[in-house]
Amino acid sequence: MTKKMKSRPERSIDKDKAKATAVQATTELEKESVFLDTTLRPDKWNDYVGQINIKKNLEILLKAAKERNHPPEHILFYGPPGLGKTTLAYLIAKEIGAQMKVTSGPAIEKIGDLASILTNLSPGDILFIDEIHRLNKTIEEVLYPAMESGSLDIIIGKGPSARTIQLELPPFTLIGATTRIAMISSPLRSRFSGGIFKLEFYNHDEIQKIITRSAKILGIDLEKKAGEEISKRSRYTPRTANYFLKRCRDFAQVHKTELTKKSVDEALKLLGIDEIGLSPFDRDILHTIIKKFSGGPVGLNTLAAALSEEQATIEEFNEPYLIQLGFLERTSRGRTATASGYEHLGLKPQTLL
Repeated sequence: MTKKMKSRPERSIDKDKAKATAVQATTELEKESVFLDTTLRPDKWNDYVGQINIKKNLEILLKAAKERNHPPEHILFYGPPGLGKTTLAYLIAKEIGAQMKVTSGPAIEKIGDLASILTNLSPGDILFIDEIHRLNKTIEEVLYPAMESGSLDIIIGKGPSARTIQLELPPFTLIGATTRIAMISSPLRSRFSGGIFKLEFYNHDEIQKIITRSAKILGIDLEKKAGEEISKRSRYTPRTANYFLKRCRDFAQVHKTELTKKSVDEALKLLGIDEIGLSPFDRDILHTIIKKFSGGPVGLNTLAAALSEEQATIEEFNEPYLIQLGFLERTSRGRTATASGYEHLGLKPQTLL
């Protein structure tokens, strides 16, 4: 009886130690992941591959602002995730030697949150708002005068006794980033006088350059064909290319092998990534449209419910690549699988209609 009573606390301590060790390991992995992402992010204009037209426009905008000794005008970047919107914001800050304060649309819940951020800016600072399309409309209205005239109007109190206080703000530059520009109101869009820039998907040569640079930074001896294979499956997106490179590196390290085309094939197969970069969920979308809805058309809401996934995830991450490949069509009646989509899955439209 005494032995049993002693063993319980010991087991409890062991479990607590194991749990603490697991939490510490997870935290360290997360820190390493953030560190790697930051390390792979270009910190010089010459290291930023692609988006040539945007870079040329920004070069003129920043040079003119420097010559006037004035912060650049407000800028908005939009496009699918992973194309380098945040990286461009950091490069702008470095180019003009400004501090950058980073936040996101969902994080600014109240007018007081925005007021706190804006009043703590120093002259010439850059405020970067990611997912700016998710700003509350009330907060947007407070942001208009701040962007346009450098003042912040705050209403104190309610009813007849309410009064307005106007605070003067230091000159600053707002850089917004969004994956859904249609959700940004027209009045807010019009305030981005520095320019509204759309980031395009990259081509294979650009992705290849990004992978080669990342491999050097990570100290990876990357075979040329292995890099080409990663590039081919990267969905024309730098973030995805770097993610695949890191996972292939882990696979080669664990299996004590070189990073060759064969090891890349095996690593990506393990992740469920096929030869053109489709993930298991991408294929699930096509399968669901074809098998459950006879190839479509099917509404996004119905499709999301059938897949138990959020509409935004399908619309922002999966659909652009499937449409670009010609596997999916977005019509007024809904989503439709194309003949190429059937063919990729090894199916014939006639057998399923």
